[in-house]
Amino acid sequence: MKNDKTVLLAGATGYLGSHIAKELAVRKVPTKIVVRKTNKAKHLYTATASIIKAEVTQPETLKGLCNGVDIVISTVGITRQKEGLTYWDVDYQSNLNLLREAISAGVQKFIYVSVLKGNQHRNLKICEAKESFVDRLVDSGIAYTIMRPNGFFSDMKDFLKMAKKGKVYLFGNGKQKFNPIHGHDLAIACVDAIETATTEINIGGPDILTYNEVANFALLAHGKPINIIHLPHWIRKFIIWILRTFTSVKTYGPIEFFLTLMAEDAIAPRYGSHRLASFFHEEVDPIK
Repeated sequence: MKNDKTVLLAGATGYLGSHIAKELAVRKVPTKIVVRKTNKAKHLYTATASIIKAEVTQPETLKGLCNGVDIVISTVGITRQKEGLTYWDVDYQSNLNLLREAISAGVQKFIYVSVLKGNQHRNLKICEAKESFVDRLVDSGIAYTIMRPNGFFSDMKDFLKMAKKGKVYLFGNGKQKFNPIHGHDLAIACVDAIETATTEINIGGPDILTYNEVANFALLAHGKPINIIHLPHWIRKFIIWILRTFTSVKTYGPIEFFLTLMAEDAIAPRYGSHRLASFFHEEVDPIK
C-alpha cells in the first residue's frame, strides 16, 4: 500500500484499535489517533502518528479533525456499558458524529468495524446500535468498507478464566463451530481495506473450531484435565429471559450477545496466521 494517504483512527486504545495503530505505524502511514485520554495512548505515538484529544461522543470536539484526512477507520464501540454511556451513545451516535465530520471534510473513505452476522441479530442491543450506524454509513454517499470479524481472541479469555478453576461450562453439545481472529491479523486486513473497493468483508481466524475444542485448549493451557460441563439450551434461554426481564440493558446487553452467538455456527472466511491454542499458552505462561 502506498503511504500517501492520511488516516484518522478512532478507538485506538481498545483491543483491535491498538493493533491497527501499530500496523499503520509499521507501514509508516501518516495517522491521527483520536483518544479521550492522551495518557492511555502514549505508547501509540510514533514518527508518523500524532495523538489528538477529542470526545467522539461530543461532536463539537471533532470540528476540523478530519481536515487533510483521506481515510477514517473506526473501531469505536463498547461491549459493556459504563460511565453512563449506552450502545446508542457510542456504537451509533459517536460513529455518526465521526461520519458527519468526515463527510464535511471531504474524506475519501470510512472503514467501520461491526460484527459477523450483525444484521441478522438486530434484536440484540449491541447489534441494533451497530447496524443502525451501518445503515447510515451505507446511505451516506461516502466510499466505505464494513469489516465483519468473528469473535476476537481477547473474548476467548473467558474460557481461560473458567479453565483456571478446572471446569469449562458450555451450552448444548459444544459442537457449534466458529473461527475467532487475533487482533493483529484483523488489523492487517483493516489497513489493507484502505485500498479495496469491497464494501463488506466477513473475516475470521485460520482455524474453524468447535466450542469443545476451545474448551480443551483452555484447560490444556492451564495443565488441567479435560472437564467440560454441557448445560442444556433451555438454561441459556432462561438466563437471557431473566436478564432481559429483571435487569437493565447495561447488565444484559453483553450477556445476551455472547449467549445467543454461542448457540449457532459462526464461520467466516479464514484469514491470518495466529492460532488460538498458542494464544492461550502465551496468556497463561507469557515469555519473559
